[in-house]
Order: sequence, then C-alpha cells, then structure tokens
Amino acid sequence: MNVVLIVTLIVFATVVQVITHSGENSDSGERFDKCPDERMICRLGDRSYTPVNCLPKQKTVDIPGFVYCNHTHCEPEVFEHDYIVRNHDQTPHTNKWKRTRVGEAATLHDVCLLRNGLPVTRKCQLKAMRAQWEPIDQWSKVVCMRTFRQHSISVELNNLHDDILEGRRLTNSTQGRRSTTAMMRSMFHQRQRTVLPADIHVTDQVFGVLMDQPKDGALGADLISICHEIMSTDANVLQLSATLNATNSLLNKFENYMDALPHFVRCGQTMVQPASEEGESVDADVETVKFLNFGVQALISSNLSVFYLDPSCRNITGLAIYSAASADRQHSNSGFWYRFLYGNESVNKLKQESNLEAATFVPQQLWDNIKTASGVSIMILKIYAHDALFVETSEQRSRRPRSKVLSISIPGLADGKLPQALPLLLRNENQRHPDARASETGSGCGYWNYQTWLTDGITTDADTTDILRDPIIVCQTRHLTQFSFLVGGSYRINDLGDEVLVSPINERVLDIISIVGCALSLFGVLGIFVTAALFKSWRSQASTKVLLHLCLAMTLQMVLFVFINTDDLSEQLVVHGDTVRCILLGATLQYSILVLFCWMLIIAFLQFQRYVTVIGIERPKHYILKAALVAWLLPLLPTLLVACIDPNSYVPTKEQLDTDTGICYPSGYGLTFGVVLPITLIVVANLVIFVYVFYSISHSLSQSIHRSERKMVYKQIRLSILLFFLLGLTWIFGIFAFMQAGVAFSYLFCLTATMQGFVLFIYFVLLDEFNRKAWLGLLCPTRRKMNVQKRTTELQSMTTTSSNFSGRSVH
Repeated sequence: MNVVLIVTLIVFATVVQVITHSGENSDSGERFDKCPDERMICRLGDRSYTPVNCLPKQKTVDIPGFVYCNHTHCEPEVFEHDYIVRNHDQTPHTNKWKRTRVGEAATLHDVCLLRNGLPVTRKCQLKAMRAQWEPIDQWSKVVCMRTFRQHSISVELNNLHDDILEGRRLTNSTQGRRSTTAMMRSMFHQRQRTVLPADIHVTDQVFGVLMDQPKDGALGADLISICHEIMSTDANVLQLSATLNATNSLLNKFENYMDALPHFVRCGQTMVQPASEEGESVDADVETVKFLNFGVQALISSNLSVFYLDPSCRNITGLAIYSAASADRQHSNSGFWYRFLYGNESVNKLKQESNLEAATFVPQQLWDNIKTASGVSIMILKIYAHDALFVETSEQRSRRPRSKVLSISIPGLADGKLPQALPLLLRNENQRHPDARASETGSGCGYWNYQTWLTDGITTDADTTDILRDPIIVCQTRHLTQFSFLVGGSYRINDLGDEVLVSPINERVLDIISIVGCALSLFGVLGIFVTAALFKSWRSQASTKVLLHLCLAMTLQMVLFVFINTDDLSEQLVVHGDTVRCILLGATLQYSILVLFCWMLIIAFLQFQRYVTVIGIERPKHYILKAALVAWLLPLLPTLLVACIDPNSYVPTKEQLDTDTGICYPSGYGLTFGVVLPITLIVVANLVIFVYVFYSISHSLSQSIHRSERKMVYKQIRLSILLFFLLGLTWIFGIFAFMQAGVAFSYLFCLTATMQGFVLFIYFVLLDEFNRKAWLGLLCPTRRKMNVQKRTTELQSMTTTSSNFSGRSVH
C-alpha cells in the first residue's frame, strides 16, 4: 500500500508539472499552479498549514496525513446542555463549541465541567480530508457545573481562551502575546487556587495558539512559570487530564516552543532581551541567569529549568546539577547548584562527584561531527525535577521514573539521531528512598515517546543485579529526547474516571440548609404533637385539629424527603431495575406535598372568613371532617393521573444519578402539571388572602385609637410571620427557582420552606400563653402550686376588701 501511495503521489506531481507547463504555453492562458481552495492540500503535522500539493482538477482522492487547506478547522456550532444547579427537564442552556483545528478536542464557550474536573469536549476529526465534528450522541444529555466550591481559575482561563479565538485579545503582536502569557501566569499564581483537569486542557489550547505565532524569547519565563505550577498540581488531576492527552500535548508544545526560540546568546552578546529589560513583569519563581562570556543563558525554577548553551564560546556542551554547594558550582534561587560541563569531561570522575543529581554533556568528537554534518550551533537542556508531566494512561505499568528527567535537544539536527553515544548520569532516587515494589528486572534508563517510557536504543552501564543500589546510573543514548532512570515493578494506576474533584457550591450549601431546616421542622412538629397529647383542652379545639392535620402532612413529606426517598436509594432502585418501587416512592412524595398544600389552602379559606385570627372561631358542625376528606382525597387525582399516564417520569435519568441530583419524583410534564401547576394555583390564592388579611389588620390598627399601638403592632407582626409560613407563601421562592429566575430564590426557598414546622411550634406552643403556662406547670409543679396559692391569696384579699367596702357603704 505504501508503494502504491508513493507512486500515486509521484504521478500526481508529474501531472501537475505537465499541466502547468502546457498551461503557460497555451493560447487560453489557463494555469493550474493556483488551484481552487477545494483542491489545495496541507500536511496535518504542519500547524501553519502551508500548501504542499495541488491535486488535478478532475479527480479527488483521500491522501492519508493531508487535509484540504480550507477545511483545517471545525467551525463553532451551537450545543444545548443543562447546568447542575438547574432543573434538568427545563429549558437547557444554549452554548457553542469553540473553533478547533482538526485532530484536537474542543471545549464549550461557556464553562462546562464534569464532577471530575474534566471539561465537556468534542473531537474535531478528519473525514474525507475535511475537518468535521464527531457525532454528539454521547453528549446528548450533558449536565455540567458552572459554579463550584473550589477556588478555580477555570472560568478566567476559559474567558481568556475565548477572547483569543474571537479576536478580543490579539496574539499576532508581541505585546498581545506577552500580555496573554502574563495573564495566564498570574492566574496560576493565585493563592489557594485549585488547578483542575480542564485548566490543563485549556492551557494546552492556548499554547497551541502561541505555537502558530512568531516565537518570542520574552515569553520563555512565563511559559516555564505556568508549567512549573502545573507540575505542582495534584497527581490525580494530571492523570485525569491525560485522558484528553492534555499533558502530552502541553509537554510537546512547551518543548517545541522553547526549542524554536531564537538563539538567546552569542558569545558575550544577548540576542533576545529578557522580559526584565523590556519593562515586563518578572516571575519571582523563574530566575533568569546569563553567562554571556560562556555562551550560556538559562531560565531556572524549582520544577523546571531550561539552559541554552553555545559551545563555540567556551566549549561548554553540558550541565551537571547538584544538591549541595561547592567552590566550582553556581547557586540557583530554586535550591540547587549547577556547573557547566565541557566536551572533554570524564564520565567516571563525574560519577564520583558528591551530591550529583543529574548530568549530561556532548563529547567533543561527537559535537564536532554533528556540527560539521548539520551545521548546528546551539544545544538546549531541560531539567524536570520530577515526572509530573509524563503521565501514562495505561492501568498497569511495568516501570516508573525514579530520577530527574533530562531533555536534550539540538536545533537543526535531523531526526535527533547521533552518530556516537551521548552519556547521561542520573541520581537513583530508589537508592535514596527505596520502593518496596521495585525490582532489578526492567530497571534502567528509558526515554519518553509521549505515550509511555521505552528503553530501546539506550544502554545502561550498570550490573543488573545491583542496579537498585547504585546511587548514580550511567546511560548512553544515540538519539535525543527526554530521559529518566526507570525502576522495574508492578505499578497500577487508580481508576479516576468517577473521581469527584469539584462539587457545586450551591448544591452543597442548599443540601445543608435543607437538612438542617427539615430537622428543625421535625423537632417543631414533634413538639406540637406532644403538646396536643398532653393537654386535652388544647387538642380538643377545632383550630388545633386543623393544625395537627397540617403537621401530619408536613411530617410525611419531610420523612420521605430526608430519610426514605434519597438520591442514594433512588440510584439503587434504578440500578437494580426496581422501577415499580421508585414510582411508588415518587407518587407518595408527590401526594404528601399536594396534601400539605391542600391544608394550607383550607387554613387560608378559614382565615379569610375571620380576616384576622387563624384559630378560635366557631365553625359549622363536622367542618373538620369535611375539610379532612377534601385535603386527603383531592391530591389523589393529580397523583394517579401522572402515575397512570407517565409512570416513567418518576424514575430519575442517568445524568441525574451521575450528578447526585436524582430522586424518585415526577419530571417533565408530570412535574409541570402534576406538581407545579396545582402548587402555583394554591400559592397565588394564599398570596391574595395574605395581602387581604394584612390590609385588614392595618386598617383595624388605624381605626383602633383607644388600644395600645405597640401591642397591636407586635400582634400584627406575629400574625404576618405566621401567615407567611403557614399559608405556604415561602413556596413562591420555589416557583421562581423552578422558573430559573436565579439561585437566590433557591436559597430563599430552602431557608423558609423547610422551617415551617419549627415556626408553627414557636407560634402555637412557645408564644401561646395557655400552652406556655401549661408546659411550665408540667415541668415545674412546685412553682405552679405556689402560683395557685398566690392567686388564691390575691382572690381572698380582693374578697375581704370588697366585703369591707360593702359594709361601709351600707352604714
């Protein structure tokens, strides 16, 4: 197949040359060296997409590794999804996929994160030599998070990327590029920020934009600072981001950008001014050092350092890193020491040096050979303090790095291959901190291929029987890439696919508020039931009977919601296929809520008859029984309708279960017409009654000039608060939250609706004079006896006084 493809390309090129030549001599003057855009093809690996071929006009074929030059990007496309703080079955959020080059994964314009911190992505794939979006069936019901408890830079970073793509932040100018990287650096330096997998993915995309622009040496410190912060990120975050190939892509772009920078130095002369000399801000974590007479300039941080070496100055072709000071070593602000190595260094002597961590150099003969053959003039060394950016995605690994990672590159060297071996010296961290799982089998130096660590083409100068006890490992390589000392063993990577790294702040806070409020309400309702059980005179009142029915419905609702119909139980029922039980639980919860609101409506009607007081009025005979039949039977109608017409609406969806927001409860039209509509009608009726009663109280207050105004105002306030909670007007906030009017209404609803039982307990038990004295007499009988005796004495004194007064009057 490869031979056929090569022959085909040769034939195409020949045909193009013939046609072009004949076109130049033809009378018509038609030329084919400038083909239509649809026929211009570009190589996929070329980020600049420079046309490399022009297909014959009369034929089109797919050529592997090529794309039509005017179809290199997937254009923005509208996409609808839901946020976790919203009702999943209501109006979805309209978002759009970002413009993305072929072969890369796009994110959404508005931040859309999953619970594990990964962004929702969509691949821009190559099909028929054109960039096309992959099918979105897998994302057809996406529920993601926008606001979460963690202090993350995800929103800021995503907005920066949007500004770049949409032209609000220019990167085609030097100032624009520098301000972009400076802003990213500031984001990653925020205190107490949490880096998420989505941040690493977006950072990789921004690095890709910078790769398409002219390389700027002043950006080097910013890029190192950003990678330095990412290398300090939690290992689980890096592992998750590797599932999108973000770590490999970021590492590759960083390496290529630093290698493509203009030569920093010539002997004694700086070619590119560092940021500090051009008025730009300098990162305190990245140290810029220059030894111009030696032909060396470096950007140093504790996690990542880059050294540019020009051997033509002082024959410096390598570098050694140390963990302690010595007279011939330079100190860095990052806490390590280093010295430059020459082409005639001795590997054996270097290995014996104390506190050596890592070293490499190009032998003089090797440098002379590649300089003569390829015309190279500079070499670049990158030292990674650990392997954080080198993330393998396989579940089982047979080796792991146990040293620093050395990256060696020589710009201009074809294929990075060397005619002679180049030595590497790496500190064996396993000898310093032994790993119980490590074994000699498979241990040795290896290189990174942007997927895993390999060992072919590298020799390790050590006896395999005691390699784990050798403090310095010496290796030889004939190609250039990233190298590390690998320890053999069995290393399993944890499956973090369902790891919860971020949690929505609103959901968490609202859950806590709801649980605390329901607990207080249950305590209040229990207090009302106990009071009614102990004091017959109070429970025999008609108003108390209405109150007890209301509390019974409220108890049923809260017990179902807090203890029985939970998201964990709902998930178990769905997973085990017990949908019938889930439907029963959902219908029972729906019924209990409707019963509660029916009693609220009945109380509102009774209140309307009296205008001012809720309790104490005489009613027609058996009106409690009639009210109870209406309140407990009427809600069966909408409940049975939903259960019969759309029983599956009670079963939570997979997306709801995945985000811990699903319980057995109506959804869709069942929720709208079976719950929201009747509740809305009752709440509106209660609101009208509340306004009317409040107006009546105010009017009575203005007319009652002979009463104490302070006492009347106090009574009015108490009654207003009671009616507000008792008549369910707090559910107005719930209706607005359902209509997506804002998260503030969700907070107001949870703060007020869950406290109904507790408010009723305070009003009817604690603030009621009869019940308060009854409880005091029950809890303190001695005090009650003294109060009775005191009251008897007062009555006797009043009787004696009255008799004396009557006697004097008679005389």
